[in-house]
Amino acid sequence: MCGIAGFVNLRGAYGADPGMWEKVLKEMNRVQKHRGPDEDGILLGPYCGFAQVRLSILDPECGHQPMMRREGGRRCCIVYNGEIYNMKKLRTQLKGEGVFFETESDTEVILMGYMHHGTRFFEKMNGIFAFAIWDELDRKLILVRDRAGVKPLFYTVQGEHLVFASEIKGLFAFPGVTPRLDRESLCEVFGLGPAKTSGKGVFADISEVLPGYYYEYGRQDTTLKRHAYWQLVSHPHQESFEETVEHTRWLVTDAVKLQLLSDVPVGTFLSGGVDSSLVTAIAANELQRQGLELNTFSFDFKDNDVNFRSNAFQPSQDRPWVEKMTAYCKTRHHYLECRNQELYEYLFYAVDARDLPGMADVESSMLYFCGEVAPYNKVVLTGECADEIFGGYPWFHKKECLEADGFPWSMDFGARTMLLKEEVLRELPLEAYAKEACRRTKAETPVLEGEDAKERRRREISYLNLKWFMATLLDRMDRTAMYAGLEARVPFADHRIMEYLWNVPWEMKCRDGVTKGLLRAAGKGLLPREILWRPKSPYPKTYDPEYEFLIRFGLQRVLEKEEEPLNRLVDKEKVTQYMSTPKDYGRPFYGQLMAGPQLLAWLLQVNYWLKKYRLM
Repeated sequence: MCGIAGFVNLRGAYGADPGMWEKVLKEMNRVQKHRGPDEDGILLGPYCGFAQVRLSILDPECGHQPMMRREGGRRCCIVYNGEIYNMKKLRTQLKGEGVFFETESDTEVILMGYMHHGTRFFEKMNGIFAFAIWDELDRKLILVRDRAGVKPLFYTVQGEHLVFASEIKGLFAFPGVTPRLDRESLCEVFGLGPAKTSGKGVFADISEVLPGYYYEYGRQDTTLKRHAYWQLVSHPHQESFEETVEHTRWLVTDAVKLQLLSDVPVGTFLSGGVDSSLVTAIAANELQRQGLELNTFSFDFKDNDVNFRSNAFQPSQDRPWVEKMTAYCKTRHHYLECRNQELYEYLFYAVDARDLPGMADVESSMLYFCGEVAPYNKVVLTGECADEIFGGYPWFHKKECLEADGFPWSMDFGARTMLLKEEVLRELPLEAYAKEACRRTKAETPVLEGEDAKERRRREISYLNLKWFMATLLDRMDRTAMYAGLEARVPFADHRIMEYLWNVPWEMKCRDGVTKGLLRAAGKGLLPREILWRPKSPYPKTYDPEYEFLIRFGLQRVLEKEEEPLNRLVDKEKVTQYMSTPKDYGRPFYGQLMAGPQLLAWLLQVNYWLKKYRLM
């Protein structure tokens, strides 16, 4: 796991002043060093330069990058971020075809697979990845991203240079690439944030490789060509419920076992909910067979047992359920707590990590916790993505969400606009922008002929969740984990699970009206019954009034300084009045967790982002 960066100029511009371009590569590495604290490397040729910082997980002795291989008259080079979970199987197949390997790394498997099979090899890979290959014979750059978009990959064109990096900050290390906003940028932030349109980098002229695609850029055609190597396909589901349960159980179990691939110890995040508990139970059982003990980690906030307020989105606290699971699985557990001051301070570190405003304290807390986990484990498995794939969120079930015109997790658009200045609202078509983004995605939904209107709508909701809500959470997970030098894996985002569940009808996913009934049925025998049927409770957040005070105090200081960029966008009187009213934790403006205090914290992140990048 690592951070990658590089640039290409098809005219061969880098030979004239190699010292300068090596410095650029080193600077691109420096700004992404958190993604790979163990080592770094660069490689420069006349047409391209590659850079990588590495978090050593597989073959730490020999898997150095950038990696170059030569066969006959052909030479190719790769920089790669990720893990290929089926790499042992692919390696065996390639060896059977006569391929010789110099290392035990999955980096070499990708490179040699490409050299022998071309871009068709990408379809064979099961994993999380973003990589770049320079094919010297064809003088061609290939950029590739995994199917779910777990690993990030951004790019921009600067004159005759195509520049790429794992994170946007890596692009800004290239000469002439500077942070800029345009009208669309502000629509992304205020109309969609903390989500963003897939393929866009929010900053002007910054783009993102789409999940499930590879891009080609070469001398035969200097236009960047996009190719989908994976897409969801709708077809009738042929299996009975009993067969579907068994199939689902096998897929989930196999995904977790595959993702235990590592040369360093692996841990899990454990909330006591069905998703993380299933991942933990399967992982603990597999490691116990090997004579190993699993590290598990749970998260909460100091004094939350005193301040917690049960509501429709968060009916219960996690700790009692975590205690049941750790006793059941016999794990070495670590209870981690975040204090209010840390939660507030990490709001700004979270912007540093993502290069964009994020999910307020939902993100800052995860960033803090990842930093606490990293000294114990370099690799963790999480229960992320199960709700999007198995239909766990309230908007899969509520009538008003099913009938909504826009994104079902942002039903009240007024929360996004009520604090903005009138002239900003006149200038920015925020609601129209968001509705158009939603409409485009719904239009892309793979349809199934003959499906009734209600099932078709549920398929739309599922597609919106995969392309938007899940993508936002995966961004959060990658940036917060990698900022701490931690690799987070997501077994439920295995493409085989996504493909299979995509076509399972709702009546099976939500058997007898039970949320995620299919997943619970598939977990029978793997978990204690009370864990298996625990009602959904999302990622924890603080309910401490002291945290609200810190947020209000910080935002008030921003409002008092005319030079703060946020003051060009928000109406001070409206914000002041809003801060003086009690905050409703049961009516989030985004998702399940971003309610009143999170809206104010998000505004603080927006202000910090605008100021940090000198955007206003």
